[in-house]
Amino acid sequence: MRPTPLPPGPGQESVWDYPRPPRVEPSTELVEVLLGGLVVARSTHTLRVLETSHPPTYYLPAADFVEGALRPASGHTYCEWKGQASYADVVVASTTASRAAWTYPHPINGFEALVDHYAVMPGLVDACLVDGEVVVAQEGGFYGGWITSRVVGPFKGGPDSRGW
Repeated sequence: MRPTPLPPGPGQESVWDYPRPPRVEPSTELVEVLLGGLVVARSTHTLRVLETSHPPTYYLPAADFVEGALRPASGHTYCEWKGQASYADVVVASTTASRAAWTYPHPINGFEALVDHYAVMPGLVDACLVDGEVVVAQEGGFYGGWITSRVVGPFKGGPDSRGW
C-alpha cells in the first residue's frame, strides 16, 4: 500500500513527485565525501538520480575523488533501470570503507551520463555533505539515497516499504 506523501515546504521536493523510471539531472550543489577525517571527494558537477519514493542518489565524477580513493571491489548488482553496477572500496591511508561506492561502466540507454561517475553509500563513510548539510542515509542498507532537509518522504527502504 502506498503511503501518504508528506507535503513539501518552501524550497523542498517530495520524493513522490520524482518519476518512475528514474531521471538523471545535473546538480551544481557542493557535494563532499569524508572518510578517515579527510575529504576524499568534492564536486559541484554531480548528477542526481531521482526515483519515486527514494531520496536522491548523488553521483560524483571519478576525477573529483582524490587520487587512490577508489579501489575496485568484487561483486556486481543489477538495476532494472541503470544496468549492471560495479563496486569500489573508498580508501584513505587509515581507513577502508568496503564496497561503499558503485558505478555503472556500461549503463542502459537513458543513463549514459552516469559513465565515469560514482555514488557513495552515506552510511558507510564518515559523512556525506550537500552544500554543507550532513546527509542522512536512506534506511535499509540497500538503497543509496541521500536525505537532506531539501527532500520529504516517506522514503522507501524502511520496514514495510518493499511494495511501494
